[in-house]
Amino acid sequence: MEAAPFTISEVLLIEPEVFGYERGFFCEVFDRTGFEKAIGNFVQFVQNNYSCRVKNVLLGLRYEIRKLLDKQVRWMRGAVSDGAVGILKSSPISDRWLGVEFIKGNHRQLWVPPGFSHGFVVLFETADFLYKTTNYCAPDYERRVLWGGAELGVDWHYEDQPLLSSEYSTGAALAHMEFFV
Repeated sequence: MEAAPFTISEVLLIEPEVFGYERGFFCEVFDRTGFEKAIGNFVQFVQNNYSCRVKNVLLGLRYEIRKLLDKQVRWMRGAVSDGAVGILKSSPISDRWLGVEFIKGNHRQLWVPPGFSHGFVVLFETADFLYKTTNYCAPDYERRVLWGGAELGVDWHYEDQPLLSSEYSTGAALAHMEFFV
């Protein structure tokens, strides 16, 4: 298992080793020792979530304040444009957004630490993903960045109008959001 930093070094793209053969493949998606070595940090997950979304669903950009929550995001089926936005007061504006496409078969994972909001849009029919968290969800501490805020430079790679729930259709613009300290 290897982890590579983006331009924002705290968020990591994790590439597990995949062993393919004529009957399919094998991939170890989590091994505590290997994972901690890859991210350079101790981790203790407390929750494992599974989600399935349909084409054009856009979720994000969600983050938590005053409560630490790391996420290991792993796409299992479908294709998405996934990414994170730095919400640390110290983040330079030019380095706030990073994105990656997850497509069936690439087995990538994304490590999103506290101080970053996370979101995705489904590019094809459906997408399934699993994500582990190091803390429990706490709606009182949940915030959203305006998903289409031009000042963030987010490129979602979608073609049609995104499908948004009422909670994701709004959010704070950069100038008005509550930053993670």
